[in-house]
Amino acid sequence: MILTNHAHSQKNTKKKPAEPDKLELLKQEVIAKIDNNQKLTQEINDMLFSFSELGFQEYETSKYLTELLEKKGFTVEKGIANIPTAWIAKWGSGKPVIAIGSDVDCIPKASQKPGVAYKDPIVEGAPGHGEGHNSGQALNITAALALKEIMEREKIPGTLMLWPGVAEEQVGTKAIFVREGYFKDVDACIFTHVANNLGVSWGDAGNTGLVSVKFHFEGAAAHAAGAPWRGKSALDAVELMNIGWNFKREHLETTQRSHYVISDGGDQPNVVPSKATVWYYFRERTYPKIKNLFDNGIKIAEGAALMTDTKFTYEILGSAWPGHFNKALAATAYQNIKKVGLPKWSEEDQLLAKASQIELKSPEVNGLAMELDSVSEPVYSPLVIRQGGSDDIADISWSLPTIVLRYPSNMPGMPGHHWANAITMATPIAHKGCTAGAKVEAMTILDLLYKPQILKDAWEYYNNTQTKEQKYTPLISKDDKPAIQLNTSIMQTFNPELKKYHYDPSKYNTYLEQLGIKYPTVRQDQLDALKAKK
Repeated sequence: MILTNHAHSQKNTKKKPAEPDKLELLKQEVIAKIDNNQKLTQEINDMLFSFSELGFQEYETSKYLTELLEKKGFTVEKGIANIPTAWIAKWGSGKPVIAIGSDVDCIPKASQKPGVAYKDPIVEGAPGHGEGHNSGQALNITAALALKEIMEREKIPGTLMLWPGVAEEQVGTKAIFVREGYFKDVDACIFTHVANNLGVSWGDAGNTGLVSVKFHFEGAAAHAAGAPWRGKSALDAVELMNIGWNFKREHLETTQRSHYVISDGGDQPNVVPSKATVWYYFRERTYPKIKNLFDNGIKIAEGAALMTDTKFTYEILGSAWPGHFNKALAATAYQNIKKVGLPKWSEEDQLLAKASQIELKSPEVNGLAMELDSVSEPVYSPLVIRQGGSDDIADISWSLPTIVLRYPSNMPGMPGHHWANAITMATPIAHKGCTAGAKVEAMTILDLLYKPQILKDAWEYYNNTQTKEQKYTPLISKDDKPAIQLNTSIMQTFNPELKKYHYDPSKYNTYLEQLGIKYPTVRQDQLDALKAKK
């Protein structure tokens, strides 16, 4: 279906003749426009940082971004795929359709004051942007607005489609977006993700895919002391399932990753729990292996239910394939990465990074990146090193040509999914990284608009290399619904306090200024440690 639609769209697309000199002039212009719009970039970045909303609960984030895009002339469809915080914003007309996405959710218990090189939460125990997802939409919107001005003036055909990765930490939505057809007519997708360098890659990403699933057990309550023999403990079933899975690990391939939390273990000790739930992530390197892990999990749950005379059901909350990214798009983006280069970091930026690295006992204390990850073309190697993480952008990458543009808004040596990863995310480091990434993204999209051969090559790779032998089979069914109830109670608990700290750009130039933070804030012992290393 994708190939047929794409072939049809290519036949009817009218392109302006390629004008290399004109293209280079437009690239210089788009860079200037992005530089001139750094204030908006900073405001979007800082605003989303202050909201600190967990997956499926990104209501303030969604409202702010959609209202902004509507004011800028985009047509916005809200609540897509029956997900209240999901949306698609479009501007332009005709082909090519270029999707521009980035995640927006944050991390539990990761509240942290920006610019402070040690743990200092804004709200103790609250969520925070310990993954840096507050920054990607700032980058994308800045790039899209600069492109919009040029496309309008030059009458360049094409459609820009902005969208958010909702509940990425639960890998909860992108497979649903694909299933519901929101990407069926898209020609290419550029996704942005925070990193500590400016980079892009292609081919097998080396990461894992997963199924996120809750196992619900149901038994019978009883007085735990007065008549325990009348009870059928659902918690016993959960614990037996976990014991069974932990014994199973010895006989699983080393590429697997699996982990769980008991999200419901009963109410109080003197009542035999009639209901209990355990939440698993089953991760592996290929679709068949992920499916096999899941099937094993179901068998072990059946055994636990038999042993405890309970019943069980399971609920899929999310899924992700292992990623595979496009060669032609990556090669194009990389040429622009080399032209843009890394931001110019200040002494203050480097001090914050080095002090944070000391605080987190990083293996190296070298501060922010000073050289690009690679000085050559991205090269695919069949000897892929397995990486533990998963990201549901992979489901889109198996549906159309896709790349992930990494941009340097964070610092090396942080643990990931941690309060320390929020330290830079509303500071000049984040702002500069977003600006650099926006330039690469905008220049790459100009290449796609002016050089239709790139998209032809991208689809050639997608059809005849990536999907030649491996076809996309969703890990979710047509009946699995988005888990929009997740994180509701957590946000209800923390929202009243977090709202006191929402960023107000009408009163404060930056979020650092609003919080009264001296940039950077470091301790004397960190300064002493840095001096000792010199």
